[in-house]
Amino acid sequence: MPLIEVSLLAGRSPELKQKLIEKLTEATVEALGSKPESISVILRDVQPHDWAKGGITLGERKKSQSGG
Repeated sequence: MPLIEVSLLAGRSPELKQKLIEKLTEATVEALGSKPESISVILRDVQPHDWAKGGITLGERKKSQSGG
């Protein structure tokens, strides 16, 4: 019973998320031989102010790049 967890920056459409879920499921079936119905996928939307790289949140990084 594989569980796949993916953290993404918030803002992607439900259609893109569905496509990702389908592709992750297909890849897991191919790689592990799991049955599709046994595979769980959790997508976590993370706001830019909750995600940091190099000690700076992505929200702050975007503001500094746009001059705001």
